[in-house]
Amino acid sequence: MTPSVAPATDNRSGSGSGLLLPVPDDDGAPFWEYAAQGELRIQACAGCDALRFPPRPCCPHCRSFAARWQRMSGRGRIWSYVLPHPPLLPAYAEQPGYNAIIVELAEAPGIRLVGNLVTAADAPLNSVDPARLRIGAPVKAVFHTMPGGVTVPRWLLERP
Repeated sequence: MTPSVAPATDNRSGSGSGLLLPVPDDDGAPFWEYAAQGELRIQACAGCDALRFPPRPCCPHCRSFAARWQRMSGRGRIWSYVLPHPPLLPAYAEQPGYNAIIVELAEAPGIRLVGNLVTAADAPLNSVDPARLRIGAPVKAVFHTMPGGVTVPRWLLERP
């Protein structure tokens, strides 16, 4: 059976996107399936309970191949961020001042996810004033369905 692989960008005519899309593989497919349901789940070893991201077939701690998907609260803190200058792809150049953040999950300090800080799930990537970005700022996950049909986690600032 040949696995289905989504394109890396949504360049279909009329899609209105051109933004980069994730390319799910067999190990990470459940992450994207749960995201489509509005859930943030991280792969966990069924043998030793260690969380791991990115998803992979074998636990790096106990070498078990047994895995499960643990639901997370969706809360975390900004661990790092960048404001790309200049944007390299045309679709991103149309949204100057956008950000890319790394979020460390609250209940899994070693797990970090990349995304964008926005004012609402469906808001433009540049909807947050860059002056509001702070290392350590509390955030929570929201989910946005891209024009290509893939649902991605994005992040909202939480009040401390």
